Amino acid sequence: MQPRFSPAVPAQLAQVHKRYGALTALEGVDLALQPGRVLALLGPNGAGKSTAVSLLLGLQRTDAGHALLFGQSPQALDARRRIGVMLQHAALPDTLRVGELIAQTRGYYPDALSVAECVTIAGLQGLLARPYGRLSGGQQRRVQFALAICGRPQVLFLDEPTTGMDIQARRQLWAAIGERAAAGCAVLLTTHYLEEAEALADDVAVLQAGRIVARGSVAQIRASVLQRCIRAQTELSAEAIAQWPGVRSARRDGAVLEIQAEPAEPIVARLLQADPQLHGLEVRRAGLADAFLAITDSQEAA
Repeated sequence: MQPRFSPAVPAQLAQVHKRYGALTALEGVDLALQPGRVLALLGPNGAGKSTAVSLLLGLQRTDAGHALLFGQSPQALDARRRIGVMLQHAALPDTLRVGELIAQTRGYYPDALSVAECVTIAGLQGLLARPYGRLSGGQQRRVQFALAICGRPQVLFLDEPTTGMDIQARRQLWAAIGERAAAGCAVLLTTHYLEEAEALADDVAVLQAGRIVARGSVAQIRASVLQRCIRAQTELSAEAIAQWPGVRSARRDGAVLEIQAEPAEPIVARLLQADPQLHGLEVRRAGLADAFLAITDSQEAA
């Protein structure tokens, strides 16, 4: 018998296992979305992110454990009417105009946003009469976002939502996602842009080889990695510095040398001694991208 779960948790995976033949995609994964919060599900390619999303959407079934929307099966029509979905790949008719796509999708929901609201939120001004197939990749992503939010979803699934967008459009979409969350929507975000996760997420879960290997707020994930990032303009060899005690990695970005190290102070002192002409020195705490790489690298080594 399936255990009872609270419908107050909009979407969750409970001890979920999923295999594809000999391949284990998910192993004992627990995940829960909360109203008004953005959960970033991060992981390298093949970690199981797409499988987790597919189970929550009811596109696949678990081998063991439970995937639930509002305390019920993801296949339940009542549950599906309360979610919005923006997948990484969308097959929309190229010949339909943007306005026609929005009008058609709005018709599936009893209390949909108006076309004007969809246009404003997704930044589609001037595009309603354009055929979908004649839009740029970034414009198509904005249309897909409009379709995802037009039914006033209580849970919003966003799979790589800003792929193909320029920086201005990306930031506009970030603001729109933040507004959905502020209005009480639970958001699940998967992205390879770690600065996007850092800008949007309230909570982070790192998935690797089918298991959750880290979870917490962005600040907690960053704090779990003690290393610092040192940047400076110097002619010193990155390969040589990478061998210094305390240095995790060193790489060159043009004239700038970037070093991941802990503690930072002895590395900085040694740099200044080795190159008196060194300039542009900057030391900062590890960001989410640094923490993500450290976590996944350590798990891979283990």
